Amino acid sequence: MFQLKNPKIAVPVVLFAGLIWSFGPLVVRYMDEPHLIPWQYIFGRGLTIFILLNLYLFFEEGKNFYKNYFKMGLSGLIGGSGLGVAMISFMFSITNTSAAITLLCLAAMPFFTALLAFLFLQEKISLNVWISIIIATVGIAIMAVGNNTETSFIGFVFGITSSLGFAVFSVTLRWRKETPKFTTTAFAGFFCFMFASIVILQKDLVFFSSSYNSSLFSLHGTLVCLGLILYSIGSKAIPAAELTLLSLTEVIGGIFWVWLPLFGINEIPTTNTIIGGFFLFVSLTYYSLVMRWNKRYIGLN
Repeated sequence: MFQLKNPKIAVPVVLFAGLIWSFGPLVVRYMDEPHLIPWQYIFGRGLTIFILLNLYLFFEEGKNFYKNYFKMGLSGLIGGSGLGVAMISFMFSITNTSAAITLLCLAAMPFFTALLAFLFLQEKISLNVWISIIIATVGIAIMAVGNNTETSFIGFVFGITSSLGFAVFSVTLRWRKETPKFTTTAFAGFFCFMFASIVILQKDLVFFSSSYNSSLFSLHGTLVCLGLILYSIGSKAIPAAELTLLSLTEVIGGIFWVWLPLFGINEIPTTNTIIGGFFLFVSLTYYSLVMRWNKRYIGLN
């Protein structure tokens, strides 16, 4: 496994990983009527993630890479399933509300992680982190109030569900640190395309959409995998608290790309989304600043 220990190089690598992820919402917006083909999207994207990550593991670890699946244990199964639920919820969120709402809900993931770790792992939450959580909650509440149409509110709920799914994945990695993280992520892709397959068969749907949409499904899955690989390379050289701020590249970039007239989407966030997002960014910044003395390094591999 390639090791990157210089933070001056690791920071731009992680920032670039977030930048790659940020194009995900734009890819979804370019699809033809994505709200009509969510299960085909989940199937295609999940299958792409599963195949590409296993190929990466094969080239990194050799032909015995599959043995990592036997090391996942209960934590890996729960974490992979949680990540799979997050990926599924993401699609239903972004097709029912704005990209800004979906991404800002995902930005709340560190706070959901802290709460779940407090509840299930008995990890203590300091006063400063509680303050951050309260500020973030205010921001989320403001965004929720702004989603006054039924479909938009459903999208918001799925966004929160997606964030919780990512938090479950993070907590299971803390629960059992020897859990093979890339293999667990590959299992999430497997979970997605198997779950989607069951739904498609039950509803008597086709497995593949148009060639245009199918190529976008695979493109999004490829962006996810490429971002994960770069993130894993850089994350071991950067303290966990600083990664929280660096991950905002995905949120800021994702909102910007769908707004930028150049790409033809022109999706402008509502006033409540901007105000709620401001509270969320303040809470994340405060959280990172008070946690900056935590020199715990985390890696995805």
